[in-house]
Amino acid sequence: MSEEKKPLLVVAGPTASGKTALGIALAKELNGEVISADSMQIYKGLDIATAKPTTDEMCGIPHHIISVIDMETKFSVADYVSLAKEKIDDICLRGKLPILVGGTGLYINSLVDNVDFSNAETDGNVRAKLTNELELYGAEILYERLKKIDPETAEIVPVQNTVRIIRALEIYELTGIKFSEYKRMNKGAESLYKLCMIGLNYRDRQNLYDRINKRVGLMVENGMIQECQEVFNTKKIGTAFQAIGYKELIPYFKKEASLEECLDKIRLGSRRYAKRQLTWFRRDERINWIYMDEINNFNKIMEICKKIVAKSKIL
Repeated sequence: MSEEKKPLLVVAGPTASGKTALGIALAKELNGEVISADSMQIYKGLDIATAKPTTDEMCGIPHHIISVIDMETKFSVADYVSLAKEKIDDICLRGKLPILVGGTGLYINSLVDNVDFSNAETDGNVRAKLTNELELYGAEILYERLKKIDPETAEIVPVQNTVRIIRALEIYELTGIKFSEYKRMNKGAESLYKLCMIGLNYRDRQNLYDRINKRVGLMVENGMIQECQEVFNTKKIGTAFQAIGYKELIPYFKKEASLEECLDKIRLGSRRYAKRQLTWFRRDERINWIYMDEINNFNKIMEICKKIVAKSKIL
């Protein structure tokens, strides 16, 4: 099997679109296991606001790359790709189908497009300079610079994600090449996998936004405020605290804003994030799109997915 491409089913889409439930159902139907492609679910202790599936929701299906990294630990795209490749190999060796489920487009595409990280440009001095600028002038200044240099990257990276902003600016300073172009140049010759990609979307964007707003309410009911307070109290506010739902609550914990004001920012931030996710995924012509609000019947959605998988001949 070493020369033969391994099968890989991808279920992608924006936040709150229904990826988790569909991925689990497909794993049950197709003898698969789930690999998370979510840049925040990898962290331990960040559970409710990152919408990690509960044990009951997993329905006995093994889930990988969830809660594997301490929240203060840095974890790069290259780290993710290396770990995901290991999990895919292991799942395939056991005769099961790996199902990649998530909304972090950079993780998904870096894995399936076999991006080469071996020659990744990096320079401690440049990164230190950019980090110092961030501390002195704030994220907005660096983000505006990125928008002028590389609007394609700026469109899909939020201003709060200072790690990726600094990385994109670092690449540009070292190579003179925009980060978006740099990624394309460093794609591998071909994917390592027999791919089938399914994307979830909504014809009426308001239906997705309604789901997002409802999810925020459920998160609050399930203890999100208490969880975020505990994380905030640990003072371990590293990359992990960029997750939507955590950073927006900091003003509330500091008594600088009301809870409802912060929850409104979480809803707004989640809607904006969903828009960026869709912008990213729509560029990938390999994705078979399913519009959830057109069908609105889970059994029918499953039948469509199984037909897509059968047509792809990954099994």
